[in-house]
Amino acid sequence: YIAGFKWALRRDYDYIFEMDADFSHNPDDLLRLHQACVAGADVAVGSRYVKGGKLVNWPLDRKLISRGGAFYTRLILWMPVNDPTAGFICYRREVLKTIPLDEVQFIGYAFQIEMKYRAWRAGFKLKEVPITFEDRKEGTSKMTSGIIHEAMFGVWKMRGFRQPKK
Repeated sequence: YIAGFKWALRRDYDYIFEMDADFSHNPDDLLRLHQACVAGADVAVGSRYVKGGKLVNWPLDRKLISRGGAFYTRLILWMPVNDPTAGFICYRREVLKTIPLDEVQFIGYAFQIEMKYRAWRAGFKLKEVPITFEDRKEGTSKMTSGIIHEAMFGVWKMRGFRQPKK
């Protein structure tokens, strides 16, 4: 992710998107994320867990892990995001210029949480946009016990991050 963000910043893009390449994220929703940023959001998060958001074809255990992780993250970080592990995002350029990308410490779901947390702590406005998230049609999940462990303990570490203000 970081290399892609830096690539986009070097090319002076005003809006930089992140999404899954397995069609779990519908490319048709890119416009709605962009519109949210144009309307005033600094970070538009494609959210499964706001009114109008949905999960399709996900097994119960994945739903429970994801929902539980979202609740746990909000409890620890007090970050006002219902879907902190979401990976379908539109960033305004200024956000990625402000976040010290070389200091980002995590990968996987903890990376998603960290980026939102750093943006929020820097004073940027996060807006959740409802999306329908479909389980992948190809490939396999990268979910491992290590990624879950990193997220569980990483949120405690994030509480101590110093973040420059915008």
